Amino acid sequence: MKRRSLIKAFTLSASIAAMGLSWSIQAAETIKVGILHSLSGTMAISETSLKDMALMTIEQINARAG
Repeated sequence: MKRRSLIKAFTLSASIAAMGLSWSIQAAETIKVGILHSLSGTMAISETSLKDMALMTIEQINARAG
């Protein structure tokens, strides 16, 4: 079992390191964010505020230089 745990830990560490490298490369590019909320129909009444909150949060993050 120790070998399996070691392999999992190594794989996780390598994945996190690779994500960090790719994040720094892509940071200068535009990042598209998908927001999945109903804008029409019966659920639009309750989900419009969720969409607005998500957009406001994205604007705040962008204002702080991402």
